[in-house]
Amino acid sequence: MHIVIMGCGRVGSTLAHILEDNGHTVAIIDRDPQAFRRLRAGFRGRRVTGVGFDRDVLTEAGIESAAAYVAVSSGDNSNIISARAARETFGVDNVVARIYDPRRAEVYQRLGIPTVATVRWTADQILRRILPEGAEPLWRDPTGTVILAEVATHPSWIGTRVVDLEARARTRAAYLNRMGEALVIAEDTVIQEGDVLHVVAAENDMERINKVLALAPEEDH
Repeated sequence: MHIVIMGCGRVGSTLAHILEDNGHTVAIIDRDPQAFRRLRAGFRGRRVTGVGFDRDVLTEAGIESAAAYVAVSSGDNSNIISARAARETFGVDNVVARIYDPRRAEVYQRLGIPTVATVRWTADQILRRILPEGAEPLWRDPTGTVILAEVATHPSWIGTRVVDLEARARTRAAYLNRMGEALVIAEDTVIQEGDVLHVVAAENDMERINKVLALAPEEDH
């Protein structure tokens, strides 16, 4: 695939190297020619000086044949404008924009532009490391309404099929962590001692789910 990246900072240059190492072609855009010094000497992709919402700049970067567009410059407005240009003017379906302001991220997500809200993400990662296990979600969508979270289960749930637990707790199990490895849940998967359950749920429903699963199955009614 051909991928166009706007922003040759630490994130953009790292993405460019990873994508190239995985066999993709890359064009990277930055208004500052000095930013391209972050690229390794053997980088084979295109270096395009300019802004990612300029039609001629995008064309030079090969946007017309791009399978994806990534906007990771230091400016929220530039990232969103360029992502919308890539999608709406050139028809690139797969676009992602980095946003520092989580309130803006929610707005743009509703406009159909996938965003990475770096401030919220970074805060979540720090909280997960300093608070008790399971206190913070492993992932949340940009609107903050849906999360992936670790849930503690009462020992009495051991031996229960996960699908039965889902029905009892009215939730969706994402996967089990079993002996340090992620386990995809099948219809006959049974909870074993030491398993750690992860669920996907609305954030405002997590208190209820935690209460149900903290009790033995026969006590949750």
